[in-house]
Amino acid sequence: MASDKSFVEFIVYQMGNAGCISHKKMFGEYALYCDGKVVALVCDNQLFVKPTKGGRAYIGTVVEAPPYPGASLYFLIAAAVEDRNWLSGLIKTTAHELVLPQQKRRSARPAGKRDGYAR
Repeated sequence: MASDKSFVEFIVYQMGNAGCISHKKMFGEYALYCDGKVVALVCDNQLFVKPTKGGRAYIGTVVEAPPYPGASLYFLIAAAVEDRNWLSGLIKTTAHELVLPQQKRRSARPAGKRDGYAR
């Protein structure tokens, strides 16, 4: 079941105090970003936050579950999504521990040339 955009927008609003929050649709589900870092997924209208040591300490007793079949375990956040300050704190803590993804490098070959032959 794909997630509802209205639920995703609600979660993005709830995380708003953590930094620059954005989302990207992927295969009917959503990746959530904080300051350019993927911090969470929304799958089947449930929030899954990337596991970090700081996040685990912030939550206390965590519930872990895979966001989709075959995925690694994430922190499943249920009723706490209603608490904007708490959720923003968790996302800020999580984002602080994650590194920015590296930019993909472009090929050094000039356009129009492959394998040394001009076209």
